[in-house]
Amino acid sequence: MIEIESPLGIYEPVQFQLLHCHHRRSNLPSGEMGYGRMEQGPLAELLVERFENMPPQLRVAARFVLDHPKDVALMSMREQAHQAGVSHSTMMRLARWLGLEGYEDMRSLYARALRETGAGEPARHGADQGGVPGYSTAGVVADTLAAQVSSLGEYGNASQFIAVADLLARSRNLFGLGSGSGYPVASHFVHIMSFLAGGDRKVTLVGEIGGHGLDALQGAGRGDVLLAVGMSPYERMTIDVARQSARQGVGVVAITDSSVSPLARIARETIIVTANSQSFFRSMAPAFAAVELLAALTAAQSEVNAAERVRQSEEQLAAFGIYWKPPR
Repeated sequence: MIEIESPLGIYEPVQFQLLHCHHRRSNLPSGEMGYGRMEQGPLAELLVERFENMPPQLRVAARFVLDHPKDVALMSMREQAHQAGVSHSTMMRLARWLGLEGYEDMRSLYARALRETGAGEPARHGADQGGVPGYSTAGVVADTLAAQVSSLGEYGNASQFIAVADLLARSRNLFGLGSGSGYPVASHFVHIMSFLAGGDRKVTLVGEIGGHGLDALQGAGRGDVLLAVGMSPYERMTIDVARQSARQGVGVVAITDSSVSPLARIARETIIVTANSQSFFRSMAPAFAAVELLAALTAAQSEVNAAERVRQSEEQLAAFGIYWKPPR
């Protein structure tokens, strides 16, 4: 449980802070603060109480957080720093000034507030608004997904993406592995990364219907990389194949939902995504977003012109009549 220091100097659990931090006007001149009436943020009271004692750059960052609580929840730390006109290290120092370990803890508080209260708007958990059935459900689910995907760009997460992309860019052959809900994510990975393949390099989907059999990994070894996708409850086949691949010298990387998942213990590098949702199912949207982020980072390191490959592929498929055309 994250704890933060209250204006009284007492460390309180996050749940208490979210319930008891209410935004109020400061006694500072309106020109100094520049926020007036604004939407509530979970740390608004604490920011206002400590504003006068902050160094100038922290004041700029604090003013941004006070004025844009939704952006704190939905944008990456670097994007927020750019919008505020400060460095990303200033945003991190602001979080520590408030008693948090890092900016991700701060962003998580705002993401939770956005999910639970609409960050100052009438709560979408309540009755559907405007007489439109499903409004509250649609809003809450969409807000949650947006916050989850946005968090992938935070500094700590981004460093993991860069490490995995470096392995993918230097690989000899690539393999995608996933079972159950992880299978379509692995398939998407193989489809996108195939545009970066060139020469003798292959990108192969293994296992399940539509993929090659596990015998495709018989010749795999050092220099090859396997991306394994798995969320709780973990599919035995994915774990066993990833473990055997690692024994053969294949570089295993994982997209999974916990740093203590069986895949994380096998993998050389791991990307952690959340599978929580505001409905009855586990969400795979963050995992799909992670694959696309990896593809973009890998393409930046590749000598292959991926955009040109996509254009050529679409032209060839169009010549075979694959795509629908409107009647003339």
